[in-house]
Amino acid sequence: MNAPSISDRGPRRFGWPQRVFSQVLLMQLAIITGVTVLVTGLFLAPLSAQLDDEAMRRALAIAQSTAAQPGIAEDLRTTEASASGPVQSAAERIRRATGAEYVVVMDRRGVRWSHPETDRIGEVVSTDPGDALRGREVMEIDSGTLGRSARGKVPLRGPGDEVVGAVSVGIEYDSVRARLLGAIPGLLAYAGGALAVGALAAYLISRRLQRQTHDLAFSDISALLTEREAMLHSIREGVVALDGTGRIRLLNDEAQRLLGLGPEAAGRPLAEVLDSGRTADVLAGRVVGDDLLAVQSGRVLLANRMETDDGGAVVTLRDRTELEHLGRELDSTTGLIDALRAQDHEHANRLHTLLGLLELEMHEDAMEFVTEVVGVHRATAEQVTEKVQDPLLAALLVGKATVAAERGVSLRLAPGTLLPDRVVDPRGLVTVVGNLVDNATDAAAGSGDARIEVGLRAEGRTVVLRVRDSGPGIAPEQYASIFTEGWSTKDLPAHGKRGLGLALVRRLAERQGGSVTVAGADGGGAVFTVVLPEALAGPETADPATAPHPATTGDSR
Repeated sequence: MNAPSISDRGPRRFGWPQRVFSQVLLMQLAIITGVTVLVTGLFLAPLSAQLDDEAMRRALAIAQSTAAQPGIAEDLRTTEASASGPVQSAAERIRRATGAEYVVVMDRRGVRWSHPETDRIGEVVSTDPGDALRGREVMEIDSGTLGRSARGKVPLRGPGDEVVGAVSVGIEYDSVRARLLGAIPGLLAYAGGALAVGALAAYLISRRLQRQTHDLAFSDISALLTEREAMLHSIREGVVALDGTGRIRLLNDEAQRLLGLGPEAAGRPLAEVLDSGRTADVLAGRVVGDDLLAVQSGRVLLANRMETDDGGAVVTLRDRTELEHLGRELDSTTGLIDALRAQDHEHANRLHTLLGLLELEMHEDAMEFVTEVVGVHRATAEQVTEKVQDPLLAALLVGKATVAAERGVSLRLAPGTLLPDRVVDPRGLVTVVGNLVDNATDAAAGSGDARIEVGLRAEGRTVVLRVRDSGPGIAPEQYASIFTEGWSTKDLPAHGKRGLGLALVRRLAERQGGSVTVAGADGGGAVFTVVLPEALAGPETADPATAPHPATTGDSR
């Protein structure tokens, strides 16, 4: 199916694109950009906290090192706070060596003994030193006389571990922020690289999606899906789609009807929903060819299978049941016409014989001749209707006997034949008998002493049918295959298909819980035996008033 052109999609709208390719690409780019921004933000947030913590720990470590310097606690107790005092000198030396913003040493009153700005020596510190003077170490970000800084405060202990003051060290907060800002360009570069790679991957995926969707819009795909569903479920041809594992992907309404399945079969393996046989083999691809015949639930199906690119297949099914019946009727009609043509010649010969007898004034011989000709036909009809009391079957056998006689084949009933008029499905039994007699006639025609023997008897409610012919017989290795659809030893008929008669016989027998078998006959030929349980109604359900009287039926013919 061709993709609709852009002109078929209505007026062009600006804004959100309509094609699947464009929409998916934009959505992927938006997702990638959002994820990149989120990840970058989530990375920067802990980085800032990490840098703050690192600066505070560095300030605390410098304060600890300063408090551990020998002599500072002693100088704090023995000297005066001055710009030239030993405490200021030691603190400044440490500040310059470590790069700290300030190193302040204070006594227990909070008075500074050191400061980068010497005029502040002797003043009380601007932030509360209480925790450090109580013997606890402190890390914090706070603002003082030199601005905002990361601070570390530790107690300064004298002899006997007595707290004599405290040391406060500050790291300039601008340097911490500068480190954070310095890390951002590199982080953004990595984020930009990741965004570029993601955008390229999104573009490539979207291009592949564009090829697979034939550059359609979502509305086009939705319309195509709706049209496909409407088309598949409205056509009078069965469609079965299978995936690469043999699982049913699609089963339209006609396929469900032809195969006798329900909508629940979709999604299940083919082997689970269809019994083993030719139909399952054709659908699964184990039998290949065009216009393959199969019989399913008494229906004659014509199947064609086409492989798909993903390893699956699409199978189309056509119902040829009615066409096959018409073809068989055509074959029967052709045979009947040939028989009538032969009867016409024979009737003309009989009339000529009768005319000759009359012209020779051999009236008694003429009467005997007419009586003999009429009596043979009447005797045959009366014999059949006496033993086969179902009118459809009796009429079928009389007609088949006439056609067989014109082909040089004698059709007779087997000894012990007796079938009461209690057949549950006369038409199904007519199909079984007709197919077997036709095959037997074809097999026996042309053989020496060509004959067919038909036996019908009732065993309770079971009907046992035997058809024996004097033909060439069937090889034992072919006993199983002759009931397969498409198997035949005959030339193609007018409708171009053979190999369905015995398959239909088997399906009809199996549908009634029966069976059909074949074996070799004594003296040559083949014997087909069909057993049909429950084929007869019980005696209590039969209507004696409607049962045909044998003599009446025979007279009517």
